[in-house]
Order: sequence, then structure tokens, then C-alpha cells
Amino acid sequence: MVQLNLCVAPGPPWVSERVAHRQPVRLGSSIKLPCPVEGDPPPLIMWTKDGRNIHSGWIRFRILRLGLKIKEVEAEDAGTYVCKATNGFGSVNINYTLIVIENPSGKRGNRPGRDSKGVRPRFTQPAKMRKRVIARPVGSSVRLKCTASGNPRPDIVWLKDDRPLTESEVGEGRQKKWTLSLRNLTPENSGRYTCRVSNRAGEINATYKVEVIQRTNSKPILTGTHPVNTTVDYGGTTSFQCKVRSDVKPVIQWLKRVESNEESRYNSTIEVGDHHFVVLPTGEVWSRPDGSYLNKLLITRAKEEDSGMYICLGANTMGYSFRSAFLTVLPDTKPPITPMFTPASSPLPWPVIIGIPAGMVFIFGTVLLWFCQSKKHCSPTSTASAQVLQASHRLPYRERDRSFVVPSSSPEKDCLGSINYEEYLAQQQLLLTQGGSALPPKIYPKIYNDIHTHTHSHVDGKVHQHIHFQC
Repeated sequence: MVQLNLCVAPGPPWVSERVAHRQPVRLGSSIKLPCPVEGDPPPLIMWTKDGRNIHSGWIRFRILRLGLKIKEVEAEDAGTYVCKATNGFGSVNINYTLIVIENPSGKRGNRPGRDSKGVRPRFTQPAKMRKRVIARPVGSSVRLKCTASGNPRPDIVWLKDDRPLTESEVGEGRQKKWTLSLRNLTPENSGRYTCRVSNRAGEINATYKVEVIQRTNSKPILTGTHPVNTTVDYGGTTSFQCKVRSDVKPVIQWLKRVESNEESRYNSTIEVGDHHFVVLPTGEVWSRPDGSYLNKLLITRAKEEDSGMYICLGANTMGYSFRSAFLTVLPDTKPPITPMFTPASSPLPWPVIIGIPAGMVFIFGTVLLWFCQSKKHCSPTSTASAQVLQASHRLPYRERDRSFVVPSSSPEKDCLGSINYEEYLAQQQLLLTQGGSALPPKIYPKIYNDIHTHTHSHVDGKVHQHIHFQC
């Protein structure tokens, strides 16, 4: 035999096998309704009975990967069942009609829990019935469960101290009858409660003892083991919970101990003994059926500074009780991201940030202004000196060896020094080379407002001519 492995392209689910759509089943037996569907991607399976979704609350029904199993079929289980398979490309349905057949009398032998009349009742949730002695404070509530099945479907009767309870005391509706709810308990509700379940095949019963405790004015009591020490990953989410028993609704508050080097981080702290604590935001306080109160503290995106001791404080008018637990936040395993530009550890004040550049600009401008003024101040004198030299070339040869001297009393002595004849000849040669025989116009009368000359002779016979000018 040759098997071919075909590559299935993604698409809607399909039925891989033929099935019988009419499914007969005997009363009290079990049956499995197959749902042979395949698909790529694998489809999700959902079962319905007469248009109602089948879920985990249906006690005798169990949804399997490729089918639906019904245990101890009852007459009410007859009807239309649909298996609906769905994926992202589409869906397909497989319909069944379940027919329940009554057992012919005398045709089957008796088995434990079963006789010729049907199936004896049995409790289907025994784990929820283990606690048979229940104590509750005044004003609380309690629920007593007696869920059972059988064939035919059994009836249930509730009794208190062997006295049947009325319809109003039990509650309306068949589903409610399987659970007896007692709310706002009073001392008169104390007693023995019995559920009696029966059908024509047999009877079973279960008894609960309920004790309603008179409230006493006392401080709250933290019950259970919470809060407990907790460890969380860096950036993870965790929570503490606190369960408080109190005669009246308590105030539940969460505190976190503040280390001595962390007090500056918080606006206000409270002192308890030798330690300081910060009050944390608190969520809603839930009232539980057993008369206790529950509150949770949620910690999200945990950081290292969240580590430390936390306290749950329950208080009422009579006093308070508390319990502590520690939170450990594991170090961050991710490598730190190095920023491209590391900011300064302590930013400078904005007046300093603005003042430093402004001061630098002011100093630079002052220096530049002084330099420009100096250039303007010295330039006329230098120009005048050149003009004086140019004009003096017309003097007779005998006077050409005379020095052009700026008197020491002149304020411009730093701008122009003494000029001897050799320097004069060098400048004249430069002027002739650059400008030819053309001489520049005499412009010094327009520049100098006081120019005069005088001559004097020395003992040795030499004569000097001095030119005095004032800027």
C-alpha cells in the first residue's frame, strides 16, 4: 500500500470522515459524538445543543479534541448537537440528532448504582461538599451545594432541622435548587441543613451544620497567610493580598518602609517605632461571603527601588492589626543602553547658561571696539607724516639733512617718531616708483588744524627746522 503525503495549502477546515447524523443512545449510558475535522491552520472547535453553547459548567458533558462525550445520558439530553470548526479562512459544521431510547424492562442486568427502574442519583461535585461544618458571623452569607445527577433526573428537597424549606426560602428555578444560598445571616439561621436527592431508582442525602456567630466589637484580625514574601523580575508585575476579618467593614491600608537614605524622595512619611513608612494608594476592599474582607496591592513594572518591606494594615474603631512581607526585585539582566550624549549630572541654572555667552560677546565686542578706535586714531598722523615728507622734498638741498621731529610734548608721540633723512629718501623713492612724478595733493590742511614751523641754529652751525602739528 502506497501512502501519499500531500502538502495541504492553508484554507478553511473540512470534514475528513463521513459520520452518521442520527445518533441513538440508551438511557443512562454514555456516548461520544465525533467531530472529524481538519484544517490549516488547525480549527477551533465549539459545541452547541439546541442553539446553546456547551461549556465546562455542563456536568456530564466533556469536550474532547475530536468529539463530545456525554456520560449517563438522560432523557433531557435528546436534541440537536452541532460541532462548529472555525479557522481564519472559514468554518464547517457537523450536525447530530441525539435520540434517547428508554431501557426495555428486564433486558439488562442490574449494575451498582443502577436497577431496572433507571440510574440512582449521585453527587457530581463531591469536592465542593467536603466542608460540612460551617461557621459564619452575623450579616455574612453562605452557599450549600448538592449538585447531583441520575436517571430519570432526580428531584431535590432541602430541609432545616428535618423541616422542609419553602419554595421562597430555597429560591426559584431548578438550577438554584441545587445550591441553597443563605444571605444576611442571623443567629436564627443556625442549624442542620439537609439536601435529599431522589428518583425512582433511589435516594441520597447530605447534611451541613451551619453556625452563625454573634459579632463582637473587636479589632480586625488578619486571616490566612497573606501577605507573603514575593520575588519578581525587573519590569514584571506582582501583587500582595490581605484578608481581614472584622465585625464592621475595616479600613485596609498598605505601607512601605522607607530607608533612611530615601526619605527625601517622598513628600510625607509616617513614623512607626524606629522606622518611617510611606502610605501607598489602596484599591477597593471586597467583601467575601465568609464575612472577611479582601484587598490587593498591585505592583507593575517593578524596579529595584520597589524592593523592601510592605505592611498590610487593617483597622476599625476598636483597633488595628498588621502583617508584613518583603518584595525582592531581581536585577535587570538587559545591558544598559549608552546614550550618545551624556547630559551633565546637575544642569546649570538658566541665568548662568545665558550669562556666560553674553559676557563673552560683551568682552569680545569691547576689545574689537578698542582696536578699531586705536586704528582710527593713529591713521591720520601716519598719513600726515607721509604728506609732510612728500612736501619737504622741495626744500633746498642744504636743508634736506634736517630731521623732522615730533616734539615730546605732543600727544601723538606714540603714533609718529623722528624721521631722519635716510628714511625720507627711502619713502620718496617708493613714492616715485608707485606714483611716478605726480605728487599727491596737499591734504594735510584739511586734516591738521594747527601746523607751524620754526627754525633754530646750534652752536656748531647746524640749522634744524621743526614742523609742529596737532591732531
